[in-house]
Amino acid sequence: MADRFPLVVDSSNNNIKELPSGDNLDITGCGIITSSSNGNIGLTPHGTGVVRIDGTNGIDMESGSISIKNSGAVSNIKLYCESSNAHYVQLQSPAHADYAGNVTLTLPSATGKILGADANNVTTFLGGTAGKTTAVSSSGGTATFNLQLGDSFTTTLTENTTFAFSNPPAGTGLGAFIIKVKQDGTGGRTLAFPGTVDWAGGSAPDVSTGANDVDIFVFVTVDAGTIYYGITAGQDLG
Repeated sequence: MADRFPLVVDSSNNNIKELPSGDNLDITGCGIITSSSNGNIGLTPHGTGVVRIDGTNGIDMESGSISIKNSGAVSNIKLYCESSNAHYVQLQSPAHADYAGNVTLTLPSATGKILGADANNVTTFLGGTAGKTTAVSSSGGTATFNLQLGDSFTTTLTENTTFAFSNPPAGTGLGAFIIKVKQDGTGGRTLAFPGTVDWAGGSAPDVSTGANDVDIFVFVTVDAGTIYYGITAGQDLG
């Protein structure tokens, strides 16, 4: 079979010609386009070959690795939303002065969200257990506090109520949370705590019973909820 050479456009006269074997494909000032509207361009290397966009300043793509270089500004990647590209999330390299060496960030192996700090360096764990306040209502005389939903809870006593705690951290993970308890406008509602709560002196505190009274309690567990240490932070605050 005779040698075959790729067809290229001669930029001097826009004529199509063959590229001799061993020569580079120079398309300076030209582009690679499709003849059909909205057509795709496929780059399919043979065997173990790779597709590479190279240069001192530019993008280098190899098997399993993408390098983004730049001409004097920190490199970034913008990921746009699905609604007319109206918004984006930008992943950006730190400034040169902030480096003490190369950095590797390994993504988690489970589905979730990446956390970030706000302008005041405060981090809120979305859907997690820190920085989130959850209101809990009683049902059938029981108010259940799901520790997967936050570390700060509020509840208003509208009936005689028994507290229950669920989903503490596993193993020896620290679970610490606060509950603000408020009597409703009637007051006089009683409150019972789980038997797994250990209080100083061995007895649970009496809840304030005046209308709209507020009590604050703190609970800590380090054994997956076998024992919750109960602390009275304040009472009759209303």
